[in-house]
Amino acid sequence: MFYREAGDFKTSYSADNQTFPIAFDRWRYYVVLFVAIVIIPMTISDYWANSLLLPFLIYAIAALGLNILTGYCGQVSLGTGGFMAVGAYATYKLMTAFPWMDMVSVTLLSGLVTAIVGVLFGLPSLRIKGFYLAVATLAAQFFLVWLFNRVPWFYNYSASGQINAPERSMFGMAVTGPNAEVWVKYLFCLFFVIVLAWIARNLTRGSVGRQWMAIRDMDIAAEIIGVNPLKSKLTAFAISSFFVGVSGALLFSVYLGAVEVGEAFGIQKSFLVLFMIIIGGLGSIFGSFAGAAFMVLLPVFLKIIGVDMLGWPTDIVAHIQLIIVGALIVIFLIVEPHGLAQLSRLAKEKLRLWPFPH
Repeated sequence: MFYREAGDFKTSYSADNQTFPIAFDRWRYYVVLFVAIVIIPMTISDYWANSLLLPFLIYAIAALGLNILTGYCGQVSLGTGGFMAVGAYATYKLMTAFPWMDMVSVTLLSGLVTAIVGVLFGLPSLRIKGFYLAVATLAAQFFLVWLFNRVPWFYNYSASGQINAPERSMFGMAVTGPNAEVWVKYLFCLFFVIVLAWIARNLTRGSVGRQWMAIRDMDIAAEIIGVNPLKSKLTAFAISSFFVGVSGALLFSVYLGAVEVGEAFGIQKSFLVLFMIIIGGLGSIFGSFAGAAFMVLLPVFLKIIGVDMLGWPTDIVAHIQLIIVGALIVIFLIVEPHGLAQLSRLAKEKLRLWPFPH
């Protein structure tokens, strides 16, 4: 009976239009923020940070970006891995060329560079859509990986072709490099997750988000009622690429520390982020986090159950993971296209009505 709107009075338009209309949801949100900002940094360990928390935060940003483009604007993209590579290599060039620049500025500028690249590759969306746009973005994926492999300037003429993140500090604490504490890296990534999730939520609820959804639902009708398809589609590509670029920058500089573009940002990375938003739910901010959490937790869970407890070979467990992910994608696309986010919404609706049948 605690999950009710009764007694939660609204006295202003902003209160009536808030993200969490039920008091229980608002308090739960504050508790989650408190635990994420205060409790986890005091109790975090290297294993939990490197296997769960840091990948979840970084991939959640990438899923948010792709969900803006595909879930809200309806523009299919298979080039997420390539755009993450743009963010990573932009971070590397900025860190080596401007050693005095702080990591927040480097990450934001890397996202801006990725946004410019995303707009360039988003220009075909003005003429093509659906399968043809997916192929165009897939071509962008392969072109960007080839570019970073073949042009030595991007990896500073290194003999191995690998890029390594130099050590950078903020407020006297190392954020990147081997001397960085895990709780510092966690808080650095958490800061970007909170800010970008807040921006994404406000964008999707405002006029920009309504234009994206109008283009997604029926672009010809949207253009007739005054929505500019050029502005809406390129804005979606720019903002989505910015988010993905920030994710790639954090993946390289804070989490991995050293990458080779073909291994870290190949086509499998694009499909991984796409699977996150399909399972989590297209057109949902919560779905981006749910999908990222599922795809990060699943291999760890299967390893604990299959390898550690049952003694199965690791290759068998890896194949089981692929089978589970593939089956879930098929099931969600057929039975529940809006993914885990819709299941969460249905559960909350049941709670609001319980114990009454309707």
